[in-house]
Amino acid sequence: MSDRLRIGLTGGIASGKSTAARRFSELGVPVIDADEAARAVVAPGTAGLTQVIARFGRGVLAENGELNRRALRDLIFGDPSLRQDLEHLLHPLIRADMDHRAQGAVGPYLILDIPLLIEAGSHDRVDRVLVVDVDEAVQLQRIMTRDGSTLDQARAILASQTTRSARLAAADDVLLNTGTVMDLRQSVDRLHVGYLRLAAARGPAPI
Repeated sequence: MSDRLRIGLTGGIASGKSTAARRFSELGVPVIDADEAARAVVAPGTAGLTQVIARFGRGVLAENGELNRRALRDLIFGDPSLRQDLEHLLHPLIRADMDHRAQGAVGPYLILDIPLLIEAGSHDRVDRVLVVDVDEAVQLQRIMTRDGSTLDQARAILASQTTRSARLAAADDVLLNTGTVMDLRQSVDRLHVGYLRLAAARGPAPI
């Protein structure tokens, strides 16, 4: 990873994190997305996919040879030990992929978009933790509206993530997403100005 200022962006499901990440990108800030890296390391032909098949069986493959994410998610969702096995397999590969992307990124500072930043204990990878925060009742409603989930299903999804209080305890900065999309974007703009100052104080980014 480069010596540039690194901001770890995280937030619970349906918090508005993706909207914040898009705005940072529009402002010219490189956004290194953990979800993109997670897809890349299990693409057909990769060592990551080979390891997943060896551990979980060919039932997690789609007919076209790609990873069937839904099948894998259903397999591990209710079994913490299987979930841990998957994390042990993929987290080092995802981290290496993100580091590689960051080395080639050009911009004043870096956003590392990591949904499970707190759960994975990845604080050492970033200089500041930015949490997009929203009330859990709002999250539940958004999950049900977006995914067609029942209330119990939405609650189970929230329960599988770290708690809101744990995220906030780890935060250096908080984007409170209680208003409109425009409100959130404007909050990102204000943070961006502050991050530019912090980045400038560190000196020029390496070429």
